Amino acid sequence: MAKFRRRTCIILALFILFIFSLMMGLKMLRPNTATFGAPFGLDLLPEVHQRTIHLGKSFDFRKSDRINSETNTKNLKSVEITMKPSKAPELNLEELPPLNNYLHVFYYSWYGNPQFDGKYIHWNHPVLEHWDPRIAKNYPQGRHNPPDDIGSSFYPELGSYSSRDPSVIETHMRQMRSASIGVLALSWYPPDVNDENGEPTDNLVPTILDKAHKYNLKVTFHIEPYSNRDDQNMYQNVKYIIDKYGNHPAFYRYKTKTGNALPMFYVYDSYITKPEKWANLLTTSGSRSIRNSPYDGLFIALLVEEKHKYDILQSGFDGIYTYFATNGFTYGSSHQNWASLKLFCDKYNLIFIPSVGPGYIDTSIRPWNTQNTRNRINGKYYEIALSAALQTHPSLISITSFNEWHEGTQIEKAVPKRTSNTVYLDYRPHKPGLYLELTRKWSEKYRKERTTYTLDHQLPVS
Repeated sequence: MAKFRRRTCIILALFILFIFSLMMGLKMLRPNTATFGAPFGLDLLPEVHQRTIHLGKSFDFRKSDRINSETNTKNLKSVEITMKPSKAPELNLEELPPLNNYLHVFYYSWYGNPQFDGKYIHWNHPVLEHWDPRIAKNYPQGRHNPPDDIGSSFYPELGSYSSRDPSVIETHMRQMRSASIGVLALSWYPPDVNDENGEPTDNLVPTILDKAHKYNLKVTFHIEPYSNRDDQNMYQNVKYIIDKYGNHPAFYRYKTKTGNALPMFYVYDSYITKPEKWANLLTTSGSRSIRNSPYDGLFIALLVEEKHKYDILQSGFDGIYTYFATNGFTYGSSHQNWASLKLFCDKYNLIFIPSVGPGYIDTSIRPWNTQNTRNRINGKYYEIALSAALQTHPSLISITSFNEWHEGTQIEKAVPKRTSNTVYLDYRPHKPGLYLELTRKWSEKYRKERTTYTLDHQLPVS
């Protein structure tokens, strides 16, 4: 009996060894580009936001949204794995829901790669140091090293692309069109001027306008805080934009209740410039007034703190937007304040444009900023923001953002990817186009609801 048991054990051990050897052999045959299994709780990992201001108020989701920046940079003993995008089918514009020109999305054209730009631009973003040396010493320094190591917690379906690649621009326009977004607000610096990590991008505007027009999209301008921005050079830059691009069929204009069709300009970090300077440009009595001239427009100020409301009034702006995708980060970005902001705007005949976003995480470039993380919660965070915006009956809604990858606010398609050092976040268990689909759903809902209430402000050009 003992002999029989021993023989049985030997046979069982040999069988187990055979099965193990077979599985190892099959694993060796697995291609390097294969996708990997279910994410390790990545659907619960957060996004975060911070530009220059500190958060000082409690907010919804905080407990569930915080995350250690190491969560998405696990050391894994694995080969690089990337989900390869499938070829997108041709869009049949007639089968898509109508465009919503009341829905704008912030768009960035500052990315570059060696094929089109001779080097990587922005994907190799530096890791920013905390201003307090005692905190800074606890975090890594240096730059990201594309294409596998980029300055983002997500990885684009298009890879580390160049904003100069015409096929990339076209794909972006197709994605926006599929989401029923009518207007893209293009991040803009004057000619030969750029942000501290990029290159000049004004020469891309003609191509962006052409590609946008192909899909019946419109382009407006999101004027960045270039060095020494003031009333004088703003006048010259607005004149430049209108003179050079104003006759293009994709150039966005907004029809006022008086019937005038005016360009719209979002002005990022407008509070940096004193109200007296803006008043020179934006009031009819200003020393360099742009009002009632060929270069008049609708100028939208960024509201961060509550006190900025009165500065915006004094400055002569036509409306406010809130930009930040982080509920609770600023007064303006806090959903709970949107109703009172809308009332303020109605009282003073301003356009209120709440900014919504899918989430936030910038720990790939600000590893010390986990307190501003906002979890996407598989799209729920985005839908809560959109619902809050619709409840205010806004004139327009802006989305932060289409492709600000550094801060994890993008709705552009992202894919699963991991390397030997990093696990990127993704949209699973949903598909890469989740946030485009959600945008299309809410765009249609907003378009229908908007027809049920009467606006006191402007109507977009049809």
